[in-house]
Amino acid sequence: MVKIHQLPDILANKIAAGEVVERPASVVKELLENSIDANSTSIKVELTEAGLTEIKVTDNGEGMVYEDCKRAFLRHATSKIKYDADLFHIHSLGFRGEALASIAAVSKLTIMTSIGNEAGTKLSLEAGKIVEESKSPARQGTEITVRELFYNTPARLKYMKTIHTELGHITDLINRYALAHPAIRFEIIHNGKQIFMTPGNDNRLQVIRQIYGMQIAQSMLPIEASSLDFHIEGFVAKPSQTRANRNFITLIVNGRYIKSPALTHAIVRAYDTLLMIHRYPIVVLSITLDPILIDVNVHPTKLEVRFSKEKELIALIEQTIRDTFKQINLIPHAAFKERMDRPKPVQDTFTFKQEQQEEKREENKQENSNLFIEPFEKQETITETVREPESVAINQEVSEQATPNVWHQEESVQTNDVESRVPPLYPIGQLHGTYILAQNELGFYMIDQHAAQERIKYEYYKVKLGQVQNDVQHLLLPLMFEFTTEELLFIEQHKQELQEAGLFLEPFGDNTYAVRAHPNWFPSGEEEMIIRDMVEQIIQEGSINVGQIREEVAILMSCKKSIKANHYVTEDDMVRLLEDLRQTNDPFTCPHGRPVIVHLSNYDIEKMFKRIQ
Repeated sequence: MVKIHQLPDILANKIAAGEVVERPASVVKELLENSIDANSTSIKVELTEAGLTEIKVTDNGEGMVYEDCKRAFLRHATSKIKYDADLFHIHSLGFRGEALASIAAVSKLTIMTSIGNEAGTKLSLEAGKIVEESKSPARQGTEITVRELFYNTPARLKYMKTIHTELGHITDLINRYALAHPAIRFEIIHNGKQIFMTPGNDNRLQVIRQIYGMQIAQSMLPIEASSLDFHIEGFVAKPSQTRANRNFITLIVNGRYIKSPALTHAIVRAYDTLLMIHRYPIVVLSITLDPILIDVNVHPTKLEVRFSKEKELIALIEQTIRDTFKQINLIPHAAFKERMDRPKPVQDTFTFKQEQQEEKREENKQENSNLFIEPFEKQETITETVREPESVAINQEVSEQATPNVWHQEESVQTNDVESRVPPLYPIGQLHGTYILAQNELGFYMIDQHAAQERIKYEYYKVKLGQVQNDVQHLLLPLMFEFTTEELLFIEQHKQELQEAGLFLEPFGDNTYAVRAHPNWFPSGEEEMIIRDMVEQIIQEGSINVGQIREEVAILMSCKKSIKANHYVTEDDMVRLLEDLRQTNDPFTCPHGRPVIVHLSNYDIEKMFKRIQ
């Protein structure tokens, strides 16, 4: 009995639609890409009930003649490719030739299109079949209206979310394409009300402002770099502006918005310890490359791509972002808002040393001389203060992005001297045994003493651990470990990689391994944690990144060996700690991403005391 038969076109189209059209945002994506490929400079998206009732996309692009318009709704009909070789030189966003056919198969669709010098074409389709055709006005461009999406596939409608959720997916998508194509004017109208519009003046920073607001736009730093195969440009937010997820990282490749876990991880790694744990940056990164170096044909929605030189691209991205942050002052500015209803403190925040206070009142030789906070007392000095080598001069400067008549960009320090990223600080006291208080001609500073010494020691241990060779230390008494069955399978599979990293495990009974030798850079007392981390890394990533593990160890050691809160120190200790902090490469955050320094300018102080308006 014959079991295999060919599906009818209408059923095949519905199945294809299931791959391409998941929700209203999928329809908008395909229509947007067609409009961009048609060299449009203005694209308007009109929605009713978040697209579930109606989606209308209008552009001023090249339009189509009658024959092309009818042929566009056939499966696998496209103007973008002709030969096999064209798949390796994709310059357009759409090329599969199934989007319009798939959309038409699950909706009631009307298209009006014209090349501008004559009357155009109007077609009406239901379930993929043309039911009516006529002439349209000679307006150059294309207008496609999609009504009653999924009307003939009711099971799909059950998976639709609320109107707000579906609208959120659409606006997020259009935001990404607006960032990818700032020269195009994008407009969104929902239920007759305009909710978003970009100027279309080819200024990506203005688009960022439209999407994320003034504060984020002012925190953005321009980046740009090139290699033999890649050119990258865009904007990265200062580490003070973060979000709780990765959704605020926008990746654009040859004008196409994509998702790439590898590139996203590279961006997060580039921020390194400037980010707090579980916080992620705001980044817009545009990558230009020869199409032969990328495969965009790995997923029906074309969101996922494959790079042939991914490692080189990752290295370029990481280095460019790191170099950008090395050239600016990242000290947060503590601007306090006036609050008339602020409750009075129960007791004075500061402890004053009576003798010094009286003496300074009499002398009154310098401004603000009556502020002396927590007396300096002779105490045990901060242990193991480490000085880094002399800082290396930076030749390249980050140029301020020109945005005339839009806003005044937040001032950022650009310098040729790493040390001057943090100006000299002069301690004046200590608050609650936790924060060092300092001043200079620029104003007042609070420094978290634990975070500051964590940064100092982290950079010290990171250098020291990086210099250690992979020599092996043999143990007189082996370390014993019990592993799960899953862990045992991975250990056996990757035993060679573990040995190359200096870790030798021998079976020692059921689910037990003995470690008789390990790398000599393992700090005493941390061996078990590091060994388990190496096994976990093998399970998660299939390989061992010794550099990453060494960095984690450096963070752990810096935290354990740094001065804690509620510990009072001498003035000499403060001076030494602040100078050591200035010598570090990234003095603005601890290894966990918490801020080290907060600054209150002279202007802010005078404003608080009503000395100026």
